Amino acid sequence: MHRSSFHRWRATGRGPQTMRLPNGQVRIRRSDLKNWFDSLES
Repeated sequence: MHRSSFHRWRATGRGPQTMRLPNGQVRIRRSDLKNWFDSLES
């Protein structure tokens, strides 16, 4: 998956749930990412 596709999906609410850290970085829980990938397959 291209990075731009992932960021576009995240911006439109179709990506996995993310957390923004105080320094502005974005993090994704591993379990949220796995569940999101699993949902794409179905």
